[in-house]
Amino acid sequence: MAKFVIQCPNCGKYAEAKTGFFARKKIDCACGYTIDVRTDKLVGRECPHCGNMVVFDQSNTKKQKCPVCGEQINTADALDKMAEFSCEQCGVRLRTAKNAEKYICPVCDFENFIPERLMSEQIKKDGLASIIKYEGDNETLVWKHPIEDFNFGSQLIVHESQEAIFFRDGQALDLFGPGRYTLETQQLPLLEKVYKLPTDNEGTFHSEVYFINKTVQMAIKWGTPEKVRFIDPLTGVPLELGASGELNLMVSDSRKLLLKLVGTMKGIAWGDSEGFTKSVQAAFRPLITTAVKANLSSVIKDNAIDLLEVDEKLELISARLQEKLLPGFEEYGLTIPQFYVTHVVLPEDDPNFKRIRELHTITLQTRVYQAEATVLSAKAQSEAQYRTAQEQSKAAIEAARRGAVLEQQTTETEIARREAERKVIAAQAEAQAQRMAGLTEAEVMQAKGYNQKDVIQAEVQKSYAQAIGDMGPAITAGGGGSGLMGDLLGLGVGMAAASAVAPQIGNLMQGFQVPNMATPAAPAAAPAGGWDCPNCGTKNIQSRFCPDCGTKKPEPVAAPAADTWDCPACGAKGITSRFCPNCGQKKPEPPKGWDCPDCGQKGITTNFCPNCGRKRD
Repeated sequence: MAKFVIQCPNCGKYAEAKTGFFARKKIDCACGYTIDVRTDKLVGRECPHCGNMVVFDQSNTKKQKCPVCGEQINTADALDKMAEFSCEQCGVRLRTAKNAEKYICPVCDFENFIPERLMSEQIKKDGLASIIKYEGDNETLVWKHPIEDFNFGSQLIVHESQEAIFFRDGQALDLFGPGRYTLETQQLPLLEKVYKLPTDNEGTFHSEVYFINKTVQMAIKWGTPEKVRFIDPLTGVPLELGASGELNLMVSDSRKLLLKLVGTMKGIAWGDSEGFTKSVQAAFRPLITTAVKANLSSVIKDNAIDLLEVDEKLELISARLQEKLLPGFEEYGLTIPQFYVTHVVLPEDDPNFKRIRELHTITLQTRVYQAEATVLSAKAQSEAQYRTAQEQSKAAIEAARRGAVLEQQTTETEIARREAERKVIAAQAEAQAQRMAGLTEAEVMQAKGYNQKDVIQAEVQKSYAQAIGDMGPAITAGGGGSGLMGDLLGLGVGMAAASAVAPQIGNLMQGFQVPNMATPAAPAAAPAGGWDCPNCGTKNIQSRFCPDCGTKKPEPVAAPAADTWDCPACGAKGITSRFCPNCGQKKPEPPKGWDCPDCGQKGITTNFCPNCGRKRD
C-alpha cells in the first residue's frame, strides 16, 4: 500500500489516505466532513506555472502534468512545500510556498510576510506559551510584534531603553517598562476589568504588543529643500539662505506617539526602512522645513548676527530654532534633546552679497585703523605717564634729599640747643652752689650777730683809717722833719683831708653803723618784692632759688607778642623775625580770607565756615 495526501473538499485541509484493497475508503476530517477517498480524490487545481485549471487524481500526483505547459502539478514534493496561513489584515485563509517571502492577499491587497505568519500559525497550533520580545536595530522607534492573539501565560520581555504597550481588541491597555512579565490576569490590571482570560492553554485572546525604543536617535540629518528669503537689515537688499544640520530624537510619551502617529501600522522608523509604511523623517520634514524657514531670518535679525560671522553664532541659532521646533514634536510624544545647525548656505554668487562682503571688508579695515590709532594713543599716553612718573620720582628723590638735609640741620640745632641747655643748667647749678655758700655764710654771720653789711662797713673804715695813717710818713718823707713833727703834720694833713672829703664819706657810709659789741644788733627787716616757693611754701624769698628745697624761682609768663609765630619745621616758639633763627624756615604767609557761598560769612581764614560748616572750595 502507498500513502498519499488528499484534500478535504469542505475545509481544504489535507488528510492522509492509502491505496490498496484493504485501505480505508472513508476518512473523517477534523472539520467533521467524511472524505470519500474513491470519489473525492479527483480534484481540480490551478496550475501554478501557467494558471490552467487541471483535474487530476490526488492518489497519483507524481505523474500528473499540466496539459498546457507540461509542468508537473500538485506533486507530493509541492505539497510538502506549501504553507497555509491567515491574512494579517482581513483574516482570510491563504496558501503559498513555504520558501516565499511575501504574499499579497487577493481579498484586501495586503502584503503578508510569510515567515512571520507561519511562526504565528505554528505557535497557535502547538498551544505553547510564546516569548514576546524585540531585539531590532536602533533606528526603529516603534515596532509591532508580528504575532497576535497570544496564549495565556506568554512571556513578555522588555529590554532596557524600551517600553511595551499591550493592546486588546484595538484598545491600548497597560504600559510595561524594562523587565519580564507573564501575560496573566494578575499582571494586567486594566485587562482584568474588560476581559476574562481562559484558564486552559488552548484558549487565546486577540491581542497586540508594540515595542517603543526609548534610546536617543543620534545624528539625524535635516535640511531646507529650498532657499530662505532674507532681507539684510544693513543694506536692505534681499538674499537667499539655506540651512542644514543634524538633530537627536527621543520618544518622550510612548502612548501619545503610538496613538497619534503609528496607528495600526507595523511600526515606524526615522528613515524609509523595509517593513514600515511610514518614516518619521517623511512625517516631520514639513514641520522642520516650515519652522526653519519661518524663524531663521528672524533669529539672525533679532540677535544682530552678521552674515559673514554667522559660523560664530551657530550655537545661538541652533538653540533658538530648537525652541521653535520642540512644541511640534512634543505634540506627537517626541522630544529633541539636541538640535544642531551645522551649515548656513550663503549666496556667494549673488552680486548683492558680494557688495555686502566689500562693505564688510571696508568696515573691518576701518576697525583696524581705529585699533591702530588706539594703540598709538595708548602708547603715547604710556610714555607720558612714564615721563611723569620719572619726574615725580626725581622730585621725590630731591624732596627726600632736602628732607634729609633739613633733618640733619634740625638734629644739629637740637644738639646745639641741648648743649646750651646743659651749659645753662651747669651755670644754674654753679650759681645755686654759690648762693647756697653765700646763704650758709650769711647764716653764720647772723648767728654771730652781724651781717655782710657790717663786714663791708668795717672794711671801709679800716681802709680809711689806714689811708689816713699812711699820710703822715709820706709827708715826713717829703718834708724831711722829725718824726713827731711829721706825725703831727701828717695828722693835720689827714684831718684837713678828712674835712674836705667828709661830705662824700658821709654819703658813702650812710646807713652803715659801727656795731656795738656790748649790745647785739637787731635783725634787719625782710625786704619787699620776694616770691613764695610753690613746692615747700617758703614765703618772701629774695634769691632765685628757694633756700629750703632749692626750687628755681618761676619765670614770669610774658604775654606773647602780637607778631610772633611758631616754626612748623623745627618747633621753635615765639619767633619775631621773618625767618626761624633755629632752622631758617621762612615765616608762613597768613591765610587769605574767603567768603562762604552758603551763609554769606565774610573774611573766613579757616578751611571750614565757622557759621554753617561748609568746606572751603
